[in-house]
Amino acid sequence: MGLNILLMMGVGLAAGIVGAILGLGGGIVVTPVLTLAMGLDIKYAIGASIIAVIATSSGSTIAYLHDDVLNLRVAMFLEIATTIGGISGALLTGILNPKYLYYLFGALLLFSGWNMFRKLRRGDEVEQNVQDDTIATKLKLNGTYFDKATFKQIDYQVANVPQGFVVMLGAGLASGLLGIGSGAFKVTAMDTFMKMPLKPSSATSNLMMGVTAAASATVYFFNGAILPNIAVPLALGILVGAVLGTRIMQVLPSRVIRMLFIPVILLIGLQMIYKGFGG
Repeated sequence: MGLNILLMMGVGLAAGIVGAILGLGGGIVVTPVLTLAMGLDIKYAIGASIIAVIATSSGSTIAYLHDDVLNLRVAMFLEIATTIGGISGALLTGILNPKYLYYLFGALLLFSGWNMFRKLRRGDEVEQNVQDDTIATKLKLNGTYFDKATFKQIDYQVANVPQGFVVMLGAGLASGLLGIGSGAFKVTAMDTFMKMPLKPSSATSNLMMGVTAAASATVYFFNGAILPNIAVPLALGILVGAVLGTRIMQVLPSRVIRMLFIPVILLIGLQMIYKGFGG
């Protein structure tokens, strides 16, 4: 029993670090480990994944807010789209054929991965010659943060706000309809379409994922999918890991974070296309 608790805390520690750095939530680590390595039923693994996302968001958001890395206005604005999309997706379950969504969003993630690779080759973290966006200006979405890797204050402009909103609307739709996490889409919407640097994109995604996960956690709890003996030590490990992850992320060069993120997002995109073909 004690060994299992330590194991869960170890898994949580790793999930918190990875989730905080990449902005994908801890579920990307928790679900495969619990199902493949430990043989846990997928129902309980998903329940634990929801707790992982909330814990990662809670642990990392406090640090990112304190250091002014995340963009709170962008998070609240895009959360409107995610919520509308999520509700719509839940209502459309059984009506729309999900395979087309798998194709669409798989292709979107592959495109985003390619775009990130182009940014990696150029070496430009902050987009140059970004045109002023009227909506971003009116809503005061443009931001600034201090990059602890370069010891520079980075000012950035938010662009293509309507496109980012549509991507987040679709991400919420996919989450509600397909039951998938949308962390990769959140980072994609901000980094690829809205031209935000990767660090504030990742930090802002962490906050948004917690809000989204908290909305569905109650359902999983009353369905009996959240096991306290797994969720509690997992959450404790994740909280510590998320705090460590925020510290690591801020001192890592953006180039390194992008190199870690690209294979993850390409893998998720390929998995979605594969599922669309019935895999």
